[in-house]
Amino acid sequence: MTENRQILLTARPDGLPKITDFKLVTSPVPEPGEGEMLVRTLYLSLDPYMRGRMRDERSYASPVALDEVMVGGVVGEVAASRHPDYSVGDMVEGRTGWQDFGLSDGSGMRKIDPTLAPVSTALGILGMPGLTAYFGLREIGRVKSGDTVLVTAASGAVGAVVGQIAKIMGCRVIGIAGGPRKCAYILSELGFDAAIDYKSGADLDTAMATACPDGVDVYFDNVGGAISDVVLDHLARGARVAICGTISQTSLSEPELGPRVQGKLMTAWASMQAFNVFQFTDRHDEGRAQLARWLADGKLKYREDVVDGLENAPAAFIGMLRGENFGKLIVKVGQV
Repeated sequence: MTENRQILLTARPDGLPKITDFKLVTSPVPEPGEGEMLVRTLYLSLDPYMRGRMRDERSYASPVALDEVMVGGVVGEVAASRHPDYSVGDMVEGRTGWQDFGLSDGSGMRKIDPTLAPVSTALGILGMPGLTAYFGLREIGRVKSGDTVLVTAASGAVGAVVGQIAKIMGCRVIGIAGGPRKCAYILSELGFDAAIDYKSGADLDTAMATACPDGVDVYFDNVGGAISDVVLDHLARGARVAICGTISQTSLSEPELGPRVQGKLMTAWASMQAFNVFQFTDRHDEGRAQLARWLADGKLKYREDVVDGLENAPAAFIGMLRGENFGKLIVKVGQV
């Protein structure tokens, strides 16, 4: 292949992104310089954090520049190499973005063993989402046996792993998800103890009181917004709130104003801490090894929502922000 398809960010979205905020272009396939490798993309990961990178404002990571390749994690194959540590044919996971081919100097790149698990898992349960669940629950949530753990976006790439790890650690687990299909999945497939369907129209406060009569010890928050406002009224004494994401708020044109949280935290003697998986970069190998053991032992399950074709990435990404995906959203870009 002599052409490299790339998807560029061409506008800063106001509210939910639109297809016209992206542009598909072609350019020549680049050649690696000294100390570089050329990676052919096989799978592209689509994740909620990307919406924040589209905004030109203060955040934990710099925004994507306009008319530049959209950021994203990939699994790929080394197609050409002038890097001493990588050879043609190596399977790798890195962050070369929304394109068929990307150059890398090895920064943030790692080799993956395709014999251990399907290579796509390096973007999901054995990648950033799995590590986010592992460290967020253990280090921020300080989870222990007997805790009642509640997680939002419970059928998603992070939430599903949070719930399963909590069950492994001897907790009672409640998941909040959208729709009967997703709720049935976390109950029957993942072993959650209770599920709350926030799309059912039922009163969320009543549902919380029924599912968590003794309160919530660990709240793993993936969504923020009105759902979290209700959950904070059901914290147990000494609860820990781990803030992972605010996907319900990231595409709003105007921010929602919620209740003051300080009093709710004081009432429960609770703590609240936001975190990012890259706080634990020096321990990623540790987390990945444990997740791989649980996966090999059949203690962890995962679900992937695979979209075919790089050109379909923008529509799939927008659908994810609407909650339309079911499982870890991945785009199949190249032939494996």
